[in-house]
Amino acid sequence: MNKTGHRASSYGLDNHGLSNVKNAYWNLSAPQLYAESLGRGEGSLAQGGALVTVTGAHTGRSPHDRFVVEEASTKDDIWWGNVNVPITEENFVRLLDKMLGHLQGRDVFVQDCYAGANETYRLPIRIVTEEAWHNLFARNMFIQPEDKELPGFKPAWTVLQAPSLEADPARDGTTSGTFIVVNIAKQLVLVGGSGYAGEIKKSIFSVMNYLLPPRDVLPMHCSANIGPEGNSAIFFGLSGTGKTTLSADSARTLIGDDEHGWGPDGVFNFEGGCYAKTINLTREAEPEIFETTGTFGSIIENVVMDPDSRELDFFDTTLTENGRVSYPIEMIPNASESGQGGHPANIMMLTCDAFGVLPPISQLTPDQAMYHFLSGYTAKVAGTERGLKEPQATFSTCFGAPFMPRHPTVYAKLLGEKMAKHGAKCWLVNTGWSGGGYGVGDRMKIAYTRAMVNAALDGQLAKGSFTADPNFGVLVPDACPDVPDDVLNPRNTWKDKDAYDAQAKALRKLFEENFKQFEDAVDDKVKAAAIKAAA
Repeated sequence: MNKTGHRASSYGLDNHGLSNVKNAYWNLSAPQLYAESLGRGEGSLAQGGALVTVTGAHTGRSPHDRFVVEEASTKDDIWWGNVNVPITEENFVRLLDKMLGHLQGRDVFVQDCYAGANETYRLPIRIVTEEAWHNLFARNMFIQPEDKELPGFKPAWTVLQAPSLEADPARDGTTSGTFIVVNIAKQLVLVGGSGYAGEIKKSIFSVMNYLLPPRDVLPMHCSANIGPEGNSAIFFGLSGTGKTTLSADSARTLIGDDEHGWGPDGVFNFEGGCYAKTINLTREAEPEIFETTGTFGSIIENVVMDPDSRELDFFDTTLTENGRVSYPIEMIPNASESGQGGHPANIMMLTCDAFGVLPPISQLTPDQAMYHFLSGYTAKVAGTERGLKEPQATFSTCFGAPFMPRHPTVYAKLLGEKMAKHGAKCWLVNTGWSGGGYGVGDRMKIAYTRAMVNAALDGQLAKGSFTADPNFGVLVPDACPDVPDDVLNPRNTWKDKDAYDAQAKALRKLFEENFKQFEDAVDDKVKAAAIKAAA
């Protein structure tokens, strides 16, 4: 085995069962990984210097191809079901043998990193990939050790990733040729059959979500930032609800855009980079993120590029609506150097309500906060998935069900305890539709959403008066600076009031049906805060 790179660890690949690889490229720098990727035809350069890649058939995560190994030491800790699908130890061994055999005689790229900015809770990880650009992705997205740490670096968890390796569903117990398998006992993740880079980062996020709750740390699918007065805020939300957009505020210090822990010392980022959606990205609406797309070191994933001018078209959805840019967080001018902040004073739960009936902002009681955290509501809109003709309600518990190995009430209980201990206020923010549902009304203006969020963060909203929403029970502010009063009450924005009432009634019923799965696991106060179907 040839070791290439002066920063190889003494804890070699043989510890992972890897042998007879052609060349092992250890901890290469971004310029070195650029050179390897371009030389191997993995990507091309865009105007400005970003590396442009295409991931093939998989332009997003493959949730139906994700498995957790069912074994005795962790079996009782896992929330088994549609999210955490079991796979046998025998099938895992078979897939691991395939992976190790596949990588023999091939070049591999090794990146040693950390997950977790707080040194007390950070996890040493190793990412081994068969393509250079995926290794650059790992370098962008995780936290880099100092050079002096690398010779003795010993990972606690390892990801082996090979997009060109496919499983045999009939023999290997998978649903397709793609597989993402987490083995907690072996501290190992296998990713095969998909070139979508997000599988790497979300696999480690799932690991952190398993490891940290017993240590009094709430792992969160959220963005986070810090205000001028030092007050932290967190933004929960599913993809497309505005986590990255709303946290990237030039007036506030960015902690991170996607994955965090809330522990005894406050909030800390799990990552060292950002992975932002690029659909309809403009310099005017999101200047900090837009700037990264023309910067050396960024990876542009699944975005159409003009072959002559090398200009990117963020409005062209030929490849996918899920185009992405991956970049080190230090590319954001106001990013936190430490990746840490104090206990949050405000919690934003973001939802994209395509039915247009939830208030654009409302304050939640602690019990309502736990209820909405368990519900994790947003909506998919027509066109985002094949065959989807009308808005579809989506409930993803903890605003991140695909990444939560433990039962949702484990995370909800931690949230409730930390909110109570630190006096955090919680707000439900609808970044979806107003004046009617999808196809009738309009998407809430970003300027209005920013004004409402800023008024909540600086304490102005809390000082004003509120009115309880008759359908959803949340407290709606009667006024907000720089936002027309009629926008705050969604019913006022609809021309057809009867249509609003009917749609609100329908959504209430969906909330009630979804929450039945949690009723036996929560206390009476949270049950009382639940949204009920109209009589």
